[in-house]
Amino acid sequence: MNAQDLIAQHPRIILFDGVCNLCAAWVQFVIKRDPHAQFTFASVQSPQGQALLAWCGLPTTQYDTVVYIENGQAFFRSTAFFKIVCQFNAAWRLFTVLGSIVPTVIRDWLYDRIALNRYRLFGKKEQCLIPSAPLMQRFLG
Repeated sequence: MNAQDLIAQHPRIILFDGVCNLCAAWVQFVIKRDPHAQFTFASVQSPQGQALLAWCGLPTTQYDTVVYIENGQAFFRSTAFFKIVCQFNAAWRLFTVLGSIVPTVIRDWLYDRIALNRYRLFGKKEQCLIPSAPLMQRFLG
């Protein structure tokens, strides 16, 4: 399935590094706060993730940002993070308001420091995150 078809069928897609421990924890964090299953997930290592990265104009061999695609528009780095958490409960929406006070350039600089050191700080898996059977329908590929 090509990227356009994936985006048409799944209005909210989160792309993540499937071998990154921090990224896998982020996916679990989102799932726990998404009782209506509005988000779909794709590992950047999967064929679907690769197609979506290419659609976004991002490299398919180096992953240094979370990507959130909502209704055909891609968001990156700290903006992707805030776009995702603003869809959680009211407390998280308040957090996003506070985050909007900090200029994007500063938020992205902090985001980049964590992203560039995520394997060293949090470790790396030998293989991509494998979701449990009940969650499989929320993952592309």
